[in-house]
Amino acid sequence: MTEPSAPNPASRRPTGRDVARLAGVSQATVSLVFSGAEAGQRVSEATRERVREAARTLGYRPQAAGRQLRLGRSGMILLAVPNILGPFFGRVLVGVHEEAGRHGLAVVVSSGWGSATLAEAATTSRFDGLLVCSPDDSQLGALPAGTPAVFLDADPALADPGTGRPRPTVELDVAGGMRAAVEHLTGLGHRRIGHLRSTHSAYTFRVRQAAFEAATEGLEVLELGVTLNEGQRAARSAAHRLLSRPDRPHAVVCDDDVVASGLYQAAAELGLRIPADVSVVGIDNIPVADLLAPPLTTVDLPGERLGRAGVAALAALLRGEPVPPVAPLATALVLRSSTSRSA
Repeated sequence: MTEPSAPNPASRRPTGRDVARLAGVSQATVSLVFSGAEAGQRVSEATRERVREAARTLGYRPQAAGRQLRLGRSGMILLAVPNILGPFFGRVLVGVHEEAGRHGLAVVVSSGWGSATLAEAATTSRFDGLLVCSPDDSQLGALPAGTPAVFLDADPALADPGTGRPRPTVELDVAGGMRAAVEHLTGLGHRRIGHLRSTHSAYTFRVRQAAFEAATEGLEVLELGVTLNEGQRAARSAAHRLLSRPDRPHAVVCDDDVVASGLYQAAAELGLRIPADVSVVGIDNIPVADLLAPPLTTVDLPGERLGRAGVAALAALLRGEPVPPVAPLATALVLRSSTSRSA
């Protein structure tokens, strides 16, 4: 008996029949595997994996529209972000679109959403599932029990009110990034460190605050809150107050790069040089970080990876597959020119 061979991929688009031949199964089995979780469970795991491997080898993708129609699904997912104009969320969107395409899903974006938006999206048949990025406390209870949803950059302990089990969550190692930022500054000899922190209630900013406090234990710390949705102007005002103090810090960690750019403005107005008079570290690594003068040392948050991992988890959830916990995505300190040794 000869092994079935793959068709020439350059000749035509591969079909379910081609996948069946390569996997050594019937065409009906291929249809079951790609028809959703309930139907797919009628096929053994070993056979399902053989079919998926054959599909990957051939570059086969089932016709999404017909499949979604048979399953009573829309093929659309909602990505809810606080502000799509924010550069970090733009990076998340890139990753979401890349991964969604691999799963035959279309993406609709909701920006500046609130609890009512989430509740409405969860109860409409328009969306098969939701990706909720960087929610604050007021939105956490907005989703009805059992809503297919994955939370990004959110508390991994967040539970579904219906089951009591943790909701699928993908988070960033923001705490590790903050520790790296502070350790970089203390390694340069800085002992009086400022923190321009967000007043937002989102989990990610609570983590940044807790990590900063832990990393600076025993040091002299000066902090001021910044309302991030008021933008660079609010950051500049807060930084002006911080740097005007007689006991001003000689190094500052900013909760994001937009806040850091506001600090750059305040320092220039006060005649302070970066990094000679004040070292600065941001968080996000958005494009502006490399354009500031001097270029900003910052913690890179992998927004694209966050988006891809979130869609992969949601796609598994929609197939009825278990979604294992995802380890926090690694962050990294990007060294540029905004820090120097303490004078």
